[in-house]
Amino acid sequence: MPIVNRVSDLHAEITEWRRDFHAHPELLYDLPRTSAIVAEKLKAFGCDEVVPGIGRTGVVGVIRGAKRNGSPGKVIGMRADMDALPIEEANDLPYKSTTSGKMHACGHDGHTAMLLGAARHLAETRNFAGTAVVIFQPAEEGGAGARAMIEDGLFERFGIDEVYGMHNWPGQPVGRFATRIGPIMAAQDTLHIDIEGVGGHAARPHLAIDTILVGSQIVNQIQSIVSRNVDPLKNAVVSICMFQAGNTDNVIPQTAKLLGTARSLAPEVRDLLEKRLTHMIPAIAEAYGAKARFEYRRGYPVLVNHAREAEFAAAVAADVIGADNVDPNIPPFMGAEDFSYMLQKRPGAFVFVGNGDSAGLHNPSYNFNDDVIPFGTSYWVRLVETALPG
Repeated sequence: MPIVNRVSDLHAEITEWRRDFHAHPELLYDLPRTSAIVAEKLKAFGCDEVVPGIGRTGVVGVIRGAKRNGSPGKVIGMRADMDALPIEEANDLPYKSTTSGKMHACGHDGHTAMLLGAARHLAETRNFAGTAVVIFQPAEEGGAGARAMIEDGLFERFGIDEVYGMHNWPGQPVGRFATRIGPIMAAQDTLHIDIEGVGGHAARPHLAIDTILVGSQIVNQIQSIVSRNVDPLKNAVVSICMFQAGNTDNVIPQTAKLLGTARSLAPEVRDLLEKRLTHMIPAIAEAYGAKARFEYRRGYPVLVNHAREAEFAAAVAADVIGADNVDPNIPPFMGAEDFSYMLQKRPGAFVFVGNGDSAGLHNPSYNFNDDVIPFGTSYWVRLVETALPG
């Protein structure tokens, strides 16, 4: 379903912005080029305020509607993330990453470009009452940039009443939207395990305490927490993703290190995972005569969409592309998103927009699909004009 409006006229220009961001990826809070370009464009569009440095390298633009009649009215926030990932790009594109070991493998280049396109349109037309606030956030990929912006006074300083976010979704048709009421993305916690045994000769294992054996038992046994402690009607994932031990083929290593993640969609499940892992891991090691030091580090909280705002977001998406192309009750995804911090502070909703048949997120062959741009940009414009009618 093609989009034919002022936004579609901007498609080629927004695509140029997106591809420029793609060619020059920056990580976490270290976004000097990206932040500067965003601020420069917002000023050129005629935003009423452009404020850099929120949450270290975040940028905020304020656009006041022409239908306010002297009243500040309601304030709607829209957030896009700007940071890339420490991945070596595998694509052979004219605009592929020019920085070794860094690439936009999650589509934040597209998110930033689409919100910039919406800011331009809204600043030109101002066909709404109240105020639109565009939020360009650093450090979504593990740096909790949303929390940093909140701690820097984002919501109070700009008087934001509601806040909305969007992420592209590979595997879904281009422009198809999806959301849900309640938990939509998981809490993300990190497991750190250090095991100490007794090193020795591989031919005399009875004189050693094998940390590889102990670590293997830990990996196996902690899966029983999900299968036998968590309510089967609730969601949880425990994955060990790094196991480091030893340096050669004939030495039983004295130490081993394991790293992993725990994901959950409910506070009580999160508490249960932490409690059971904290109890089980040292106990398993002790059963083999080893010691295990375990640390459970809480990360991003569950991303919970507010009911009214999720229904509103789905209705706006349906207005953009038709109700048949909107899923208002998508199953939750066990990935994590620091937009969750924003939804803890203000009502709002997070939506997904289809990226077509692309490689998956965080894949070295991923590329944001520029055909998505008119849909995502139109969604932002329609959201403001619908939420803030004159």
